[in-house]
Amino acid sequence: MRFAVAKTDRFGAGTTGDTVETTERPNGGISIILADGQEEARDSKAISTMVSHKVIEYITQGFKDSIAIRSASNSIYKEYNGRVKANLNVLSADLQTNTIVISRNNPVPVFLVTEGQVDTLSEDSVPIGTQLEISPSIVELSIIPEMLIIMISDGVYFAGQPEKNEMDILTIIESLVEEQEPSTKEIADTLLNRAIRLDNNRPKDDMSVIVMIISPHPTDNIRRMCGSLELDPKL
Repeated sequence: MRFAVAKTDRFGAGTTGDTVETTERPNGGISIILADGQEEARDSKAISTMVSHKVIEYITQGFKDSIAIRSASNSIYKEYNGRVKANLNVLSADLQTNTIVISRNNPVPVFLVTEGQVDTLSEDSVPIGTQLEISPSIVELSIIPEMLIIMISDGVYFAGQPEKNEMDILTIIESLVEEQEPSTKEIADTLLNRAIRLDNNRPKDDMSVIVMIISPHPTDNIRRMCGSLELDPKL
């Protein structure tokens, strides 16, 4: 299994409101959390960070993703009296059940590619935090080789809309998967860079792309994680 994350801040913002976290599952596998605080009057980064940490806390205790998400939602509802909300996605490769679990509390769809077919997971779901006991929309699938899952934040999904130059994400994904085994990094970078260009190189919102591919090739059972982070040249 391989995954990549590409993200950037809203133009002129000091920090991004999107939070992406990863955690190993206690019985094998990994979960990737994408949280996006939706309250402009407050610190959206603090909200998204709190949400992601709450989800991780429950996942690492062995709770199902659905319970972890409801618990995180209840926490921010009680702390902010329902005045804030957050979009939330959790993507889990669960090696105990040998399944991929895709959870959405986010109006933005998740994209799934199996056997060259691109599907859009867009069942109704609502952001967390606005009431108690909010449940996610969940899709659970058996792990199969070359399965591809793409999660994006609303900044990517709605890029270019003010200029009526919307991003055709399905077409981009279809063209990418037609190529010879694109890497997770290539897919994530392509989608992010396209969204940035549609916003005239000044992103109007925080942008995040998460890509996971189930590798068909055998591994050496060594778990690896790579990353890069751009630093301010003045530091």
